[in-house]
Amino acid sequence: MSTPVPESIDAMVDLLRRGDYIADRSLATVLFLALKRGRPLFCEGEAGVGKTEIAKVLAQTLGRKLIRLQCYEGLDAASAVYEWNYARQMIEIRLAEAQGAVDRDQLGSDVFNERFLIRRPLLEALQPDPAGPPVLLIDELDRTDEPFEAYLLEVLSDFQVSIPELGTVKAPEAPIVIITSNRTREIHDALKRRCFYHWVDYPDAARERQILATKAPEAPAALARQVVGFVQALRNMDLFKSPGVAESIDWAQALSELNVLDLDPNVIDSTLGILLKYQDDIQRIQGIEAAAILGRVKSEVAALPAA
Repeated sequence: MSTPVPESIDAMVDLLRRGDYIADRSLATVLFLALKRGRPLFCEGEAGVGKTEIAKVLAQTLGRKLIRLQCYEGLDAASAVYEWNYARQMIEIRLAEAQGAVDRDQLGSDVFNERFLIRRPLLEALQPDPAGPPVLLIDELDRTDEPFEAYLLEVLSDFQVSIPELGTVKAPEAPIVIITSNRTREIHDALKRRCFYHWVDYPDAARERQILATKAPEAPAALARQVVGFVQALRNMDLFKSPGVAESIDWAQALSELNVLDLDPNVIDSTLGILLKYQDDIQRIQGIEAAAILGRVKSEVAALPAA
């Protein structure tokens, strides 16, 4: 059963919270406006900050179908929009020939109809749905090539695609579109103009503690404070790849599996591969540096008011 689109920013905050997504008010505001105005939301930010999760939570809490287009280099219309089922078409042609049907125009019309059409994510998102327009997630758009990005302009402008053999397919209602980018390259202004924009940043310490309380409730509060303090300290360092929120959650859950109640340098050194994904970063942090960071974190945590 679908849920109505929130009618206020506060209602949007509550909706996301019901899906265990702890959003700041700026994200809730732009998301509320994007849904009310029927505009795609373009989210940029570092990997692991929760951009993809926005679409998943919206689909879950609104009771809508989630359609995901995972982008990659070389993505084309056959993989993203539609293609014809050539094997079935050839069988249909052979059967027609065996039965003596030689009207080429009629045969062409018969094999180029919706029975032989394979809908890929973009075309699927334009189909009517009893639960309401689906949530279309176009994930990591920066991984695609510019020609595909240009192809998206028609889809995002009018929520329609053109199929030469069938004509134009237009959505009866615009889907909810979330586009993400890790900013490995710049996305063209023409596409950005069709979207509302939001930079999804790392959370501050207070919000990250809330996230851990929601996503890793098994972690004791004192340990979660140490985890957040350590991760926040790492993000202030010049690392090749800073840990995202996803890594914070993974680390807190892993430490709980190990029955850790209090961080110590040995535990940190043996579990750094959960936080950091590049060996150069791990080598730089483990040992003396990790112990020094932990010492500062424990002093800061001790000064915090009790939860």
